[in-house]
Amino acid sequence: MPSSCSILLIDDSPGECELFRQALTQTGYKGRLDIVEGGQAAMAYLHEHVQHEEPALILLDLKLRGERGVDVLKRIKQEARVAHIPVVILTSSDDTADVRACYSGGANGYVVKPGQFDDLVTLSLHLWKFWLEHNCTQRMAAPC
Repeated sequence: MPSSCSILLIDDSPGECELFRQALTQTGYKGRLDIVEGGQAAMAYLHEHVQHEEPALILLDLKLRGERGVDVLKRIKQEARVAHIPVVILTSSDDTADVRACYSGGANGYVVKPGQFDDLVTLSLHLWKFWLEHNCTQRMAAPC
């Protein structure tokens, strides 16, 4: 995986973001992890980066302050220039209605955050290995 591959994490909890960063680092991931705190910041990031270096994967927390993650998901999937980027919901909710709403809204995956750090490391490894090394996406012209 080239170091130019990046993951965009949309999460408004600094503590959760730092835990994910630490877990990802422990997996040997060499790419970038960019973090934004909400839907508006995510859309601004995507508009800025889509021209030259879009993220290879978006991880989106479902429960954001002031907005619903599913609404952010729908905005991403309705934006033609970035709709092809895989979006995986990474959340604490295991509610069936949330899972259905996210898949109906265009999510490429739905993962419940584990309660233990070691499990988060394992999950992080599986996420980037699958989405950045094994999965074929529509942006195959510049694969990671």
